[in-house]
Amino acid sequence: MHVGLGLFFQGLEPGLDDHGVVRDQLALADAAEPSGFESIWTAEHHFSRYHMMPNPLQMLTYMAGRTRHVQLGTMVMVLPWHDPVRVAEETAWLDSVSGGRAILGLGRGLGSIEFEGFRVDMGESRQRFIEYATAICEGLENGAIEHSGELYRQPRAELHPPAFASFRGRTYAAAVSPESARIVAALGCGLILIAQKPWTTTVAETAAYRELFIEVNGYEPPRPMLFNFACVDPDAARAREMHDEYAMGYARSTIGHYEFTNARLETINGYEYYAGLRKNIEKHGLYKFNRFLADLQMSGTPEALVEETVERVRALDAAGVVNVLSFGGMPAEVARRNFAVFTEHVLPRLRTIDTHRGLGSTAGDRATVG
Repeated sequence: MHVGLGLFFQGLEPGLDDHGVVRDQLALADAAEPSGFESIWTAEHHFSRYHMMPNPLQMLTYMAGRTRHVQLGTMVMVLPWHDPVRVAEETAWLDSVSGGRAILGLGRGLGSIEFEGFRVDMGESRQRFIEYATAICEGLENGAIEHSGELYRQPRAELHPPAFASFRGRTYAAAVSPESARIVAALGCGLILIAQKPWTTTVAETAAYRELFIEVNGYEPPRPMLFNFACVDPDAARAREMHDEYAMGYARSTIGHYEFTNARLETINGYEYYAGLRKNIEKHGLYKFNRFLADLQMSGTPEALVEETVERVRALDAAGVVNVLSFGGMPAEVARRNFAVFTEHVLPRLRTIDTHRGLGSTAGDRATVG
């Protein structure tokens, strides 16, 4: 299966300034390709230390010049915060300079602090996502971007350089709503899966999207990619301690950043789902919800992590997994050990299992199975 490294520029460690966070994460990025990772990914966030990455395409273009083989993925570009022309141009440029190694993940965003900072109406985010994604995906295929929609009007503009190759099979979307699923499927997008719901729900929704994709297109979708925040140690007790500290810390920061307990979210068009989420938090308590989010992430000994990863990837019929190995206030020395244990004891084993899986592969692809 495919194994990638996720970079999360999260500034939760006491005493470490923003530049220190950047330095430590870039050190992991530089070690990714020599250690055997097949891709490098990063997300987009603004205006806080939750995750300091204003432009994943900029960061990945930097990494394109420091690597030769790894694929370079956005998890995700939040489209309502961008001019679609710029996203299309920057994606095409990254793809050109990297020789076709770009992977484009798209999303619509959730953090109100970010929508407010960009002066964008959150209530328009779903419509903007649909229109922007349509224009960008078609533009990357056609070499020119144009669109005439309700919120976005773009006269024809050519992309120079164009994308190195077609983005069919290497474009993904996160948190696809029922309202946008058919359009996203028509664009040929696979799914980026970051565990936020009960596991059985994630499996069922992934299967439903596959059926919809086949109905719309008449062929299999790209296999989804599973993203995970992992703590791994040969000592099971130590692995659990790390999970309880850092996965819990990450989950706590997510609750705060996205304001899951704020009733305001559920009054915004397109975010009605969060009414039920807030009620569940009120019913069960904030700690239990924090624990629920943390325990959706896979951690443990190398053997346990391999076993659970294989189980989940197969249940989703995914292409593979992208693990974030530094997060939640994890000190640099702990992150380096986490990275080292994963690359020595987990990564090589995962890459020999289900070798028919890979980025851009579909359920119809079959090769040797490890």
